[in-house]
Parts: sequence; structure tokens; C-alpha cells
Amino acid sequence: MIYLKMDDLPPFTHTSVDSIPAVHARVTAKFHSHTTRPIEYRLKQLRALYWGIKDEEPALYEALKLDLGKSSYESYLAEISWVLNDIIFMSKNLERFMKDEKAEDTALTNLPLRPRIRKDPLGAVLVIGAYNFPIQLSLGPFIGAISAGCTAVLKPSENAPNAARIMQHIISNSLDPEGYQVVQGAIPETTALLALKWDKIFYTGNAAVGTIIAKKAAETLTPVVLELGGRNPAIVTKNADPRLAARRLLWAKLHNAGQVCVSQNYIIIDRQILGAFLLQIEAALKEFQPKGAEGNSDYSKIINERQWLRLKKMLDSTRGKVLLGGKTDQASLLFETTVVQVNDHDDPLLTDESFGPLIPILPVDDLDAAIRAANEIHATPLGIYPFGTKAETDKILNQTRSGGASVNDGFFHASIPTLEFGGVGDSGTGSYRGRASFECFSHRRAVTTTPGWMEGLLSVRYPPYTDAKFKRFKGMSETKPGFDRNGKTTGGWLWWVLGLGGKTTKGAGLRYAVLIALVAVVRGMGKGRL
Repeated sequence: MIYLKMDDLPPFTHTSVDSIPAVHARVTAKFHSHTTRPIEYRLKQLRALYWGIKDEEPALYEALKLDLGKSSYESYLAEISWVLNDIIFMSKNLERFMKDEKAEDTALTNLPLRPRIRKDPLGAVLVIGAYNFPIQLSLGPFIGAISAGCTAVLKPSENAPNAARIMQHIISNSLDPEGYQVVQGAIPETTALLALKWDKIFYTGNAAVGTIIAKKAAETLTPVVLELGGRNPAIVTKNADPRLAARRLLWAKLHNAGQVCVSQNYIIIDRQILGAFLLQIEAALKEFQPKGAEGNSDYSKIINERQWLRLKKMLDSTRGKVLLGGKTDQASLLFETTVVQVNDHDDPLLTDESFGPLIPILPVDDLDAAIRAANEIHATPLGIYPFGTKAETDKILNQTRSGGASVNDGFFHASIPTLEFGGVGDSGTGSYRGRASFECFSHRRAVTTTPGWMEGLLSVRYPPYTDAKFKRFKGMSETKPGFDRNGKTTGGWLWWVLGLGGKTTKGAGLRYAVLIALVAVVRGMGKGRL
């Protein structure tokens, strides 16, 4: 096979704003043709996308190197293998995900109606990707949309133009062009897309743009998933292993030069362990980058000059003390991993999301102070990373909120493809990954089927309403609470039938007769005799 190179592709060009309504109309019409609903169609698209990605793997490595300076190792680890495995997982489980679900704990009188949940595709959806993981954060939700039977338009980040180019090539050459399209561009093109009515919008990025998207979507009552960033805390207790914590949190900041929405934004640490932790993080940095950041080809660059200048401004404005790192180079967009000790909650390195290789460390007196600081700085981060004993980490989880958490590690939970991923509060709304990606783009449609033979039983609901009908209806519909006035559990109707809820055996014969009748009814339903 002759592999594609980035030079073989046309340059990055913005989609004409005037053509965007036609793109929207095209994918909407395809959805309403109902051809995307059968599992055969969905599997065909997923399998074609798999081989489209697999065949262009070298070009994907090249694109990610050009855009972010990513090594092939990181590109495979967090981008290419991620989406390939997502497709395989969906292909294996799609039939199971699509099956109707029986309603849970339904009343006996409702069983003949076969109450169930269908999984219907939402429709034509819009996916807006991010630049830091341009393949994973674009194609990940896109795979969910295909699996759910939706049609979709992808708007990749313009800040990673080479990744955007190769994704457009793969989608155009692999998928049904009537159902799946790519729109390239920046603010004007995104604005044009948001002016249209979608059945769902999926956005990954920062909170400022997320707010704009949510407001625009509200105008047309369009549901949104917002995967945003967060000032994520790591908390290192006095009983934590300093070497383990230092190595794992340093790795989380070295990965993609810290341009990871779910990596720790700062570290809160007990003063008793601060010295040992700093020695270990210095040793780990020398081990991971023996030639420094400049001599390490595995270390990514900052995406563009604007983001580099933002990070430099943050570093220059801190009132803290730089302990490690601090080297920067604007020409090459290098930004060394930099450890800074800060002393107050309102330091710019804590109040703002760095989204880069800055590691501010805030010493505190004890665990309670650490938890208070985490909740005061940002009450709803995307992730939280407690290090310590089980009792300590459990206390942290019990007294904080976050979209996800990795105990004794940096964002490991986000690397498990079958765990739901999403934020809470202002770090995002909605979730995806694994089965959740299918559910994200599906509507759980409640369905019942009322058989004709039930008309006699249903006559109680028809006017005129009499006292006799009211009494009968209450007898049919009222559910026993299963607890008394003092809140003590009584066991419900089954206990009454079995005679376990009373103090005497009075009425045991009646209970037994009711139980036999219920068994007969259920057996008759199972054999289709009712």
C-alpha cells in the first residue's frame, strides 16, 4: 500500500459560509430518509471509518507532529489507538446497545402493556472538536453519532489545521457523503453552523466558547454536550508516597506539554511532605527528560503563539517562586515544565486554567485545609486527583465534586474508554465514551402496547366517573409504601401475601389464594394465553 503524506493533501481552506446551509440540509435529508437506522448501515460506516484511519496512520502521525509536535508514541497512545479501539468496541456491542430495554419495577397491572425503552437516533448532529487532541476529541464523539444512527457534521479545530485536513480526507473517502460531512473554518464558519437547527450539538473546548454555544443552542431548544476544562486539583496528603505522587503528576503535565483539559491545574500538598515531594519531582524530571525539554523529541510544543503568550503572561504574573524549569522559547513555541510554589488561593496560576506545563504547588497545614482550598478555588473541576491512604482519599472524594477522579494517579480515569467521561457544573454537562457515546446521541423513547383484550379492565378510566370506579381504580393502582409512619420497613405487598408483615396468621388463606392467582397470571402471560 502507498501511504498518504500531508503534502499530498490540498492546503487547509475554510469552507464557504454560503455553502454551510446546503451541508446541513444534506445530512438532515439523509437522516429523514431513515436509511441510517438499520444496524447494517451503522456497522458499514464504522468499519469503513476504522480502515480509513488505519490506512492513513502515517499521515495522522505526521499531522499531529506538525500541529503539536507530538511524538508518534503519544499520538498512538492518546489519539489513534483510542479511536480505533472505540470503533471496535462499538462494533462488537452495537447490537446489544440497540435492543429495547424492559421497564424496571413496573406494576403488575402494567405488565401486559410491555412497557419498554427504545433507543432512537436523535437526528442530524454537530460535533465541534478541540485542538489539543484533535483526532480523539473529534472522532470520538463522531463515532458515537454514527453508532446511534445519526447523521453528523464535524467542525474540527482550526488551530490544528493538519489534523483537520487528514480527518476531512478520511471522512470524505470512507463514509457516506450524504450523511457525514466536514466543515472547516473558525469563528465565521462556526457561527454559520450554530445559526442552523441541529438535533444535538457536541462541543469540546473552553468555558467561554461553551457559554456562547449554549446560549445559541437555547434559541432553538437544541440539547448540548459541553466538554469543558477545569482548574483541576491534585491533593497530596502527609501520608502519601512522595515518589509515586511526584512521578505520576509530573507525567500528567509532560503529556502533550500539559495541554490536557483533565490534567491537574495545581497541587495542594501537606507541608509535612512538601520537601520530600519536591526532591522526588526534581529527580523524576531529570529521569524523564535527561537532556532537558529542548533535547527531548518526545516533548510537545505549545499549539500556537497566542497560547504560548498566554502561558508566558501567567508565569510572569505569578507571585510564587519558580522552583524548577521556567525556560521558554517563543520562536519554537517551547515551554518547559515549570514548578512554582505559591502561597495564596488567588494567585493567577490557581485562579486561571493554565492548559499548559505549569505546576503550581500550594502548601497547606492539613487535609481539611486542602479540601477547603480545592472547593474555594473551583468547586466543580473536571477532575480531581487525591494521593494518600484509603481513608484520606475517601474523605477527599466524599467532600469534593468533580467530573471524574483518579485516586493516586493523574487522569487515569480519562484513559479508560468504557468509563463515562464528562464534567459537572461549569466544567461541562453530558458525558460520552463507551456505551455513553451511544446513549449521548440516542433518545430513550418510552413505548407501551395496549392489547385489545384489556378493554374490560380499562373501562374504569372512561367517564362518567363514579364512586365505584374511583374505588376500583384506587384498588388497581395504589402501591403499598413498604414502610410505616415511623419509617420502618414493612416489606410491601409481597410480605402481605406471604404473611410476613403481620403479627398473626389471620388472613393467611386469602394471602395464599392471591399468591396462587398471581403465579397463574404470570405463567399465562408467559405462554401467551392472556
